[in-house]
Amino acid sequence: MANGKTGGPDTHLTMLVVNHIRKLIEEGKLRAGDQIPPEREFARSLKISRASLRTGIGYLAAMDVMKVRHGVGTFVADGPPEFGRSALSMLGALHGFKSWQMFEARLILESSLAALAAERGREEHFTALAEEVAEMYATVDDPNEYLIHDVRFHRTIAEAAGNPILAVLMQTIATALYDQRRRTVERSRDLKGSADVHREIYRAVRSRNQVAARKVMERHLKAAERAERTEAAAARTNARAPKVDKTDKTGKRRARRPVTT
Repeated sequence: MANGKTGGPDTHLTMLVVNHIRKLIEEGKLRAGDQIPPEREFARSLKISRASLRTGIGYLAAMDVMKVRHGVGTFVADGPPEFGRSALSMLGALHGFKSWQMFEARLILESSLAALAAERGREEHFTALAEEVAEMYATVDDPNEYLIHDVRFHRTIAEAAGNPILAVLMQTIATALYDQRRRTVERSRDLKGSADVHREIYRAVRSRNQVAARKVMERHLKAAERAERTEAAAARTNARAPKVDKTDKTGKRRARRPVTT
């Protein structure tokens, strides 16, 4: 696993949580279905903020290592944790794959996966897709939570396609993009529209319409790339904007230049 310096403080704290939970699982202190300690207690034990802990848990939840049950707690997912995939995915996040390159790879890969899912998907996959779409609509006002269900939806499409090699490749790309997009998703403008398109993909796959599944997935990924660029640009603009300080003696607000390093 790459060290924390490569990706900066935010990546370091994310991986601190990931590696700690990995160790607990490897040592048998956490097993499938076990609940992790309460957020406040867990954050204190790691000597990090609760916000940083939630970022790490969100990363693991997006990869289906953890399951977050609102109002109940966070649990280790059933089945073998996919830490091997997560390590491979972090290489892309930490070593500079360009966003457009990953989206291009997704476009080629996931459009075909959607068509295969329409051909090979089973009822259990269709049920899981429907549940994720429902969760997307339920979380349109919570971008970070929405993003987790978005990732799960695409993983289920890959599983339904029935080719584990393609599924691993898709997971690598999608997780690297997740690590980027979670930094900008708060500026998303139309999550309801995004949920609508995911529902359209689900319906095409469910009806076994391979042509429609491929076309809608292509349209969705092109729109997702445009949205990511817009969100990233907004984040950069916000970072450069002068901040307003307290009023001076004349009663006017003083613009405070952002600190640069």
